[in-house]
Amino acid sequence: MNPRHVDAIVDLTYGVLIFVSILSIILIGTEIGLAFGFGVLISYAVHVTWKMARFDPDWMTTAVEEAVGETVERTVEETVTEQIGTLQDQVETVNQRVERRPREDEIEEMIEETAKGDGQGRSDR
Repeated sequence: MNPRHVDAIVDLTYGVLIFVSILSIILIGTEIGLAFGFGVLISYAVHVTWKMARFDPDWMTTAVEEAVGETVERTVEETVTEQIGTLQDQVETVNQRVERRPREDEIEEMIEETAKGDGQGRSDR
């Protein structure tokens, strides 16, 4: 038997079972129909997982790699953005401190004024 034909038959069987579970909800009762329906859906999920692993063995690895890659990228971006903001704040603080300090020409003027003041004060004595 061709594996693709078997897969098609199994998929059709699951479809029929889901339809039967809907009919059982309507005709027999909600509790029995839901129990049967959940059983069919769970077994279908197991079947799909098996089928994906069979036809594409790397699908789970690829999916996990993509999810981890996106998470790492987002986390790194957030961390870098936060760090840049912190560094900008620190640079602004340093710039403000530097601006409060007297410039070289102001210091030279203060030294000259102090020297003139000291010289005048001594000569007056």
